[in-house]
Amino acid sequence: MVRELEQNLLAIIQDAFPLEDCPYQVLAGQLGSDEQSVFDAVENLRMSGVIRRIGGVYDSKALGFISRLCAGKVCNVDKLADAVNEIPAITHNYVRSHEYNVWFTVIAESEDEIRKIVDGLCTSTDLHDVHILSATKKFKINTVMGASALVDSRQLTVDSGVILSEARNSDLSLRKQSPAGILSDSDWARIRVACTDIPHTLTPFKDWGVSCEELRDDLAQKRMRRFGAILRHQEAGFAYNAMVCFGLDERRETKDERGWALAKKPYVSHCYERPVFEGFPYSLYAMMHARSAEDLECYIKDAAASIGNPEYVVLHSVKELKKTSFRFF
Repeated sequence: MVRELEQNLLAIIQDAFPLEDCPYQVLAGQLGSDEQSVFDAVENLRMSGVIRRIGGVYDSKALGFISRLCAGKVCNVDKLADAVNEIPAITHNYVRSHEYNVWFTVIAESEDEIRKIVDGLCTSTDLHDVHILSATKKFKINTVMGASALVDSRQLTVDSGVILSEARNSDLSLRKQSPAGILSDSDWARIRVACTDIPHTLTPFKDWGVSCEELRDDLAQKRMRRFGAILRHQEAGFAYNAMVCFGLDERRETKDERGWALAKKPYVSHCYERPVFEGFPYSLYAMMHARSAEDLECYIKDAAASIGNPEYVVLHSVKELKKTSFRFF
């Protein structure tokens, strides 16, 4: 019974943890359970490592930041990992099965700041031949994993809440201008807190000192993409994943058609178009997740066939060196 409650909870709280003073009471009403049982089930998912955190997922662009994926080569992976762990601006860092064996994400306020971070890593480690890649088009972001990850599941389920979407779309010395409008000091403080993990209490927002109404406004203003549970894919049952990069022709309509086709695949969590670079003639990137190596291979073949079997390369996730949430402001 608890197992079933956990599954049903994951189907809800990844995408829409209730922004209410008593969220577990609201969830209990939705699931026909009681507040304490729901709280205990969520706590079990947090303690077991399935849920990495419950909090806000903000749109970096809407807050005036930029995000870049960096690909590079390195021999001493451990030294790079130690250096990256000291840099809050780098949120994700993976070793992948390719000549370009390290791929990491940097979030900062300017291209210059990102370049300084990368240059610093190249100076302090043996990182070299780094390419800083923008997302020229986003086909799918902020994916919610299927709740069936906890039980018998051969794939992710769309009806569990997979998001298929394109990126949502005073004194400036004291206020930051963003596409969502002027952000006040109180906005800064709220967003800084909302990027962390909610307290382990029945009234998390009160104990956090954050207004539910203001968080709902962040969603309405599209500063925040969602408020919910962020999972650890491996602990949730998806231990096999890869970044699959496809080579496409230059026709805009063809790129868009294929990008949206991949975005509809339930096993694809992120799908972006990025610039090609020397030695890497691939522009359409798709992150795929599976419960087994066999499933992953099937998904890759299915994805390629669905967009006309273009040339592609599979970059398996060999090692996760860092995976954190960015702390804005």
